[in-house]
Amino acid sequence: QVQLVESGGGLVQTGGSLRVSCAASGLPFSRYAMGWFRQAPGKEREFVAAVSRGGFNTYYADSVKGRFTISRDNAKNMVALQMNSLKPEDTALYYCALSFAERDTWSPSGMNYWGKGTLVTVSS
Repeated sequence: QVQLVESGGGLVQTGGSLRVSCAASGLPFSRYAMGWFRQAPGKEREFVAAVSRGGFNTYYADSVKGRFTISRDNAKNMVALQMNSLKPEDTALYYCALSFAERDTWSPSGMNYWGKGTLVTVSS
């Protein structure tokens, strides 16, 4: 079956960096777009970043542009999110997700498979 497994979350100070990764299995990874979403306590899940199947097109939420970078390695069936200049408001559970379709806008309802999430906590 399809599995998306996130790793790399943790506690970091404001201004620090963290890299979260997602390993996919059970499907032809290179055929699908991948995204990262996050959900903070008491808030709705929101889009963070996405990457096209070939890795040539990337998309970012305005709140993370210039600070976060999404990348994928189709040979390893992995997608990663490099997070720099972290802020307390970046604290959330970060989810990896897969989409059968590529699009210009991204929402949680448009994704087809989800991981269980990895927690990122940014201390002030």
